[in-house]
Amino acid sequence: MVVPTYNEAENLEWIVGRLRAAQPGVDVLVVDDGSPDGTGQIADRLAAADPHVAVVHRTEKAGLGAAYRAGFRVALDAGYDVIGEMDADGSHQPEQLYRLLDALQDADLVIGSRWIPGGSIVNWPKSREALSRGGNLYVRLLLGIPVRDATAGYRLFRRATLEKIDIDQVRSTGYVFQTDMAYRTLQAGLRVVEVPIEFIERVRGDSKMSPDVATESLKSITKWGLRERARQVKRRLRRT
Repeated sequence: MVVPTYNEAENLEWIVGRLRAAQPGVDVLVVDDGSPDGTGQIADRLAAADPHVAVVHRTEKAGLGAAYRAGFRVALDAGYDVIGEMDADGSHQPEQLYRLLDALQDADLVIGSRWIPGGSIVNWPKSREALSRGGNLYVRLLLGIPVRDATAGYRLFRRATLEKIDIDQVRSTGYVFQTDMAYRTLQAGLRVVEVPIEFIERVRGDSKMSPDVATESLKSITKWGLRERARQVKRRLRRT
């Protein structure tokens, strides 16, 4: 399970401990982007005490997508057949990981979803819920994909999925990485399954989401959507 971190000193030991307790057979890879608050040192201490925990230290804060790409590459090179992702802030509950693992039997990518029946959120203001729901509706309409929570970050990929979509060619660096990966998986003809989770807003530390991050995501999704519509028009013209 790849867990990216930036200034998560208050949360890292707590969430890794919960993950190791909930799923003792799951290895953890912390990818720290040079956190100035000592998160990297905490990760090193956890790795020294537990052979199922490893750390990748990056020298700069280069975005969520870049951190995940680095972690996925390390996991692929190490030979893992299933590679997951989750936040370090406790919003993704390790105790619900079994839901994703069970669903992977019939999927190439499993997404822990807030916006399907059975999914829920805790401690979000209505404004943020509306933003997330609206953003995901925009993704569905513009990209034409059936995923209800394309922006979700609790996921499991099969090794073959990451290889088929060629993770090394993915260039998304911010939060739009999540939408990009779901879109690429579907474009490759692979199966995406959503399972319901309870998403809990962090209670310690600061969120990395900002208006600039949201704007960057919308711009990228709009560009991809217009490109997809252009391809559809060309295909129709060739048939006539």
